[in-house]
Amino acid sequence: MINIRQLLIVGCLVLASLPARAQSLIDAKDVRPPEQLSLCGEPVPVAVADVRERFEKEMLLSLWDRPQVLLWLKRSTRYLPFIAQELERAGLPEDLKYLAIVESALRPHAGSSRGAIGFWQLMPETGRRYGLQVDEFVDQRRDIFASTQAAMKYLKELHQQFGKWALAMAAYNMGEEGLAAEVIEQKTNDYYRLYLPLETQRFVFRMMAVKLIMENAGRYGFSLSEKDYYPPLRFDTVAVDCFQSIPLRILAEAAGVAFKQIKDLNPHIRGHYIQAGNHQIRLPQGSARRFESNFKAMVEQHDRERSQRIYVVQSGDSLSSIADKFNVPLAALLIWNRIDLNKTLYPGDRLVIYPRQKKPVPAVP
Repeated sequence: MINIRQLLIVGCLVLASLPARAQSLIDAKDVRPPEQLSLCGEPVPVAVADVRERFEKEMLLSLWDRPQVLLWLKRSTRYLPFIAQELERAGLPEDLKYLAIVESALRPHAGSSRGAIGFWQLMPETGRRYGLQVDEFVDQRRDIFASTQAAMKYLKELHQQFGKWALAMAAYNMGEEGLAAEVIEQKTNDYYRLYLPLETQRFVFRMMAVKLIMENAGRYGFSLSEKDYYPPLRFDTVAVDCFQSIPLRILAEAAGVAFKQIKDLNPHIRGHYIQAGNHQIRLPQGSARRFESNFKAMVEQHDRERSQRIYVVQSGDSLSSIADKFNVPLAALLIWNRIDLNKTLYPGDRLVIYPRQKKPVPAVP
């Protein structure tokens, strides 16, 4: 048997080899800026020593995290073609598509400690300002289609305000009022000469690094075949008109797909229900016909079952005691009734409960 000492020795040898291997993959020549470097059609003054140093830092940090870069590349075929198409339609620079990688690594549920969410890391008030629904039921910042439109409108306004894309991206990161104040105080509108919050000083250079790596993946040691890339989003869209809230599981059952597939294609829907109103719901490709045949009948069946699953709260009841009484998880009780643990129960309150099926007791011989 291998003892603990042998395992420790092997582990140390493996760990010691990692830096050497990583360094062998990254050389000084790999992070040198090209003589002609531009971002969004604007030249980058790489001949300036400080600019070159900041650029090389972001290149080194990006290339060091090779698994993350590999995920950028694999996800790119799922989202970037759509973003590039919309940027072209709006007359905006294609390089802006790399902003979504810098902000979220192309993850719909990416979030920051400040409250920014989604592909483009929009704050709640910014999302609402540009037409997104952001509330307890729906958060369209997580939707690639809606959030891309909002982000483009915001970026276009920032460019109109500051006149340069480097400044527009800086404002996107730190806020337009803060950047405007620094431009006035420092008496320059040159992004590369402004002293800004450290994150914002790095932000545009991270965009440059992402652009260079994504457009020259082979040069930096990333070799992917066509099957390595993740497939584009493919789905059917159906109109769903609800006069009351409906569990997402009913939609999934009507389409004959998994609950997770509905959530993955509609990341903007929060929780387990869609609310009353008109909705455009994405379904796995090829499932729309089945959904349209089944949905109405399943909603009617759900309503009948729900009316038969009402429990009237008694004196002394609590959420935990009710869950125990019916042998159901407390979390399920909260989902079925869209409540939280802080809810105070009163005698006469009505709760929906779907008791577990009791297993038959085997007959005694």
